[in-house]
Amino acid sequence: MNIGIVGYPTFGGSGVVATELGKALAKKGHNIHFITYNQPARLEEITPHIFYHEVNPADYPLFDYLPYEAALSSKIVDVARFERLEVLHVHYAIPHASAAFMAKEILKTHGINLPFITTLHGTDITLVGRDPSYEPVITFAINQSDVVTSVSESLKQDTYTHFKINREIKVIPNFVCTDLYREAREKLSPEIVNQYAPNFEKIIMHISNFRKVKRVDDVVRVFDKVRKKIPSKLLLVGDGPERQKIENLCRELGTCNDIFFIGKIKSTEYALALADLFLLPSASESFGLSALEAMASGVPVISTNTGGLPELNIHGKTGFLANVGDVDAMANYAVQILENESTLQQFRKAAMEQSTNFDIRKILPLYEDLYRSLIP
Repeated sequence: MNIGIVGYPTFGGSGVVATELGKALAKKGHNIHFITYNQPARLEEITPHIFYHEVNPADYPLFDYLPYEAALSSKIVDVARFERLEVLHVHYAIPHASAAFMAKEILKTHGINLPFITTLHGTDITLVGRDPSYEPVITFAINQSDVVTSVSESLKQDTYTHFKINREIKVIPNFVCTDLYREAREKLSPEIVNQYAPNFEKIIMHISNFRKVKRVDDVVRVFDKVRKKIPSKLLLVGDGPERQKIENLCRELGTCNDIFFIGKIKSTEYALALADLFLLPSASESFGLSALEAMASGVPVISTNTGGLPELNIHGKTGFLANVGDVDAMANYAVQILENESTLQQFRKAAMEQSTNFDIRKILPLYEDLYRSLIP
């Protein structure tokens, strides 16, 4: 199949899923055409059957803001015509679904029918999409999609609640290549662990884009409570607008010597291989891809009970769930897991087993079946 994929090229969940999906499809011999404004962060090497088409909005003095949606629609039309796309898959509704609809209508004038799938990932529905300046367009574009999917049952219900959607939404969860994370842990050397935990401290980890919704300050506060009972270190992976606030909080709590700011990295499996526990205290999380990646590494997860996280993190088995902002509960759960090595190993095993339910080998055929259903 010739498949177009539109997504954000960033480290965020939707961009990672779109890129990894395309890479997996390419390995099966499908021709994948990524259409976006930058090369996707996870597309770091030349791979057969993968093609990248850059969107370049014209920069004229007239524009205060570059017309990306129009440029994206035009690029989709161009790629569809000359690369003979059979189906288009857009990730994150804003502005990709509306751009896909516009492209589809333009292509009809060339005698081409390009069906498109819209995958809803989270804040495109739960936050940004509800803004009155976007809602009518997003509602229309979702309803005009040939197929709509969401990454969790929770997000599906949120979409029906907040938008006037008149079509079926299929739930296809996010995924990981479990082999990748298992192999990274098997290759972990004691020398690397010793760089962060020289006295055999437990390693607690958080990975995100450091946006407000991720509540990274709660991560630091939980860690501050845990380290007073369990010798431990905190590794913060990622970067974003809350970074300075978090650094200030570390200084205020006197935890700087025990916290490492790792920054953005492409291969999270090597970072997660170091971890004993993963914290995800988000205010909103439609799925929780970073939590799934942690589980695939055999790392138990302490998360909030919001959005799709209860569909992934099984309370008392793969980790624990707590209310948003309940730092004390999260810290107590963390200590409960870390204070006994046998307990930690039980949670590790259960987390890894749970991740196999979301292995790409189980999820990929679901997308392939969708694509085939839309191609005459």
